[in-house]
Amino acid sequence: MARFILNETSYFGAGSRENLSTEIAKRGYNKAFIVADKDLIKFGIVDLVTNVLGDFPYAIFSDFKANPTVANVKAGVEAYKQSEADFIIAIGGGSAIDTAKAVAIIINNPEFGDVVSLEGVADTKKKCVDIIALPTTAGTAAEVTINYVITDEDSGRKMVCVDPNDIPVLAIVDADLMATMPAGLTAATGMDALTHAIEGYITKGAWELSNILEINAIKIISDNLRNATFNGSDMYAREQMALGQYVAGMAFSNVGLGCVHSMAHPLGARFDIAHGVANALLLPIVMEFNMVACESKYCRIAKAMGVNISGMTEKEGAYAAVEAVKQLSKDLGIPQTLREIGIPEEALEQLANDAYNDVCTGGNPREITEADILELYKKAY
Repeated sequence: MARFILNETSYFGAGSRENLSTEIAKRGYNKAFIVADKDLIKFGIVDLVTNVLGDFPYAIFSDFKANPTVANVKAGVEAYKQSEADFIIAIGGGSAIDTAKAVAIIINNPEFGDVVSLEGVADTKKKCVDIIALPTTAGTAAEVTINYVITDEDSGRKMVCVDPNDIPVLAIVDADLMATMPAGLTAATGMDALTHAIEGYITKGAWELSNILEINAIKIISDNLRNATFNGSDMYAREQMALGQYVAGMAFSNVGLGCVHSMAHPLGARFDIAHGVANALLLPIVMEFNMVACESKYCRIAKAMGVNISGMTEKEGAYAAVEAVKQLSKDLGIPQTLREIGIPEEALEQLANDAYNDVCTGGNPREITEADILELYKKAY
């Protein structure tokens, strides 16, 4: 038996944010609590959304980090209570939408107010406060997933929270909100989306429906990421990336991920490394480790990425997929070693312990030990 959970409604395309006021009126909301990071406010991206609201009342919360923390969530809960809002508009990448999810869950399930008890699959009883999510990056797909990640600064760990009650009721995937993303952010978030698609395709929980979605997401992303990165004014590429990351999210949210994510999470928690960069750096290394468990799927990944594998053996085709991912990462200027991003070698053992205990490790298609993970970190170093 399989289960699939998606948004009630989603809109796609440049300018689709114009549907926001109609949806608000239809749903009978009275005041919005907007969660958006400071840079999006500074550079006018939030204005593109609030201009649609007109005179509709709202309060803005922006006091959270790129890797949002337990303290950030608690501050958001208090701000929401004081705002007298009755729904949330989340504008941003994973940091904003993840913060919004945690706040929204706790408001309707106050017994989880410590935040840390939300880790894993929390037994919340009530649907969260309604969230309307407008992503500004083409990467996390947080607008369509039942997952969110919060950093517990006391333990130095990222907590992966999985809860069907946290999914936004409405997603508005408007490429206009992504048009000013700089090349580096476009590349990193795009590689995050590719990691979602590849891990979601090969994870233990994958099945026919998720396979259809993920293999198409891999093709969409690999066809458009270079152009979106180096020709950011190409709105077709931007819209395709927005679609590809959403499609990837539809599936991985329901079937899980793997060891790339479990290894990336502690890099963000302990060293504040951008999640997309961590994923991109680790993806080909973990793919090579996992190859023996999914060679035929790797051949299909290679084809989806435009590689002609005719005449190759299955093993050669699988290697071609790994090489295609490596080449894409290099073309985009992603760092290739942990040393390049400032990770000290003496931290690798702690990182391996954190990664082994991460919830995503269980979905890895090949059984993996803490010692294996340490060797993969060393290879990445």
